[in-house]
Amino acid sequence: ARKRLKPLRTVVAWRGRAEWDQVMVGLYCGDSRLQQEALDRVSAWKSRYGPKMPLAVDCTAELIRCKVLDSSGRLKSHELILSYGLALVRFVNLITERKQKMVSIPLRQLAREVDIPIWVVDLRHELTHGKLPRLALCRKGCDVVLDWLRKTYWSRQLGNNLCEESEDEDDEQEGVEASAELDNDAWE
Repeated sequence: ARKRLKPLRTVVAWRGRAEWDQVMVGLYCGDSRLQQEALDRVSAWKSRYGPKMPLAVDCTAELIRCKVLDSSGRLKSHELILSYGLALVRFVNLITERKQKMVSIPLRQLAREVDIPIWVVDLRHELTHGKLPRLALCRKGCDVVLDWLRKTYWSRQLGNNLCEESEDEDDEQEGVEASAELDNDAWE
């Protein structure tokens, strides 16, 4: 009699589907206390997972961290611009670098291919090479990029549904584990 082979499991940094869902909801909830708790959980994941952490999770955490700092009132306008700026520059660079092969392709073209608004790439250019933009523009860029990440990465991982719970948690966990196996090109 043949034994049924179980599919290989991938080790991930999160405990299960419930923790993954909780962190996603916490990051996007708008309550800075809950966002900070979600950021702490992402930091724990990163310490466990290291360089295998999905780029989308890293970028989301950096941008949410900026929003939490902004809402705290502890940083001056210039410091917030630099904080948002670094997170936005890293987002554009990390998202587009995987699409850069041997030939250098303009960032605007790469952004179009992955449906990132061109003005976000222009904002990145100003942050990197020009005069620092106004804080309001950095905040708007952060909101647009977070929305892009939510639609392009997080919602896909959750099957586009935050509210319904599946009866079989093992199936849910396998879905999250499978998503962790995908290399970072998958969410681009």
